[in-house]
Amino acid sequence: MPTREDSSLGGSCLSAWAQEFVNSKTQPGNVVVFIKPTCSYHRRIQELLSQLSSQKDFWNLLIITATSYTIKIQNYLQQLTRARKVPWVFIGKDCISGCTYLTEMHHSGELLKQLKQIRGLQ
Repeated sequence: MPTREDSSLGGSCLSAWAQEFVNSKTQPGNVVVFIKPTCSYHRRIQELLSQLSSQKDFWNLLIITATSYTIKIQNYLQQLTRARKVPWVFIGKDCISGCTYLTEMHHSGELLKQLKQIRGLQ
């Protein structure tokens, strides 16, 4: 996390921090969901991922409003995804999209296929 001293350096330091934060979470083998708790779609995503794996450490739910850098994180996610909304689901470094597309992937079997590839799910 940036310190108060880092904050005095201006927006570019915080933008770099947001980029580093997001990139550190979206690594090969990781499933990460960036959410705001006020968005109801994250519950559906949690249900889908929980159905597919009982492993507690299988996926990470990151609440971007839990930091004081929400706007910087959301700005960087927008650079990656071309949309400002959340939730965003990443499988490894690949942005899968939000709830609607994830649900479609689940129904087609593509989601389980991708998850098996990265984590060896049974």
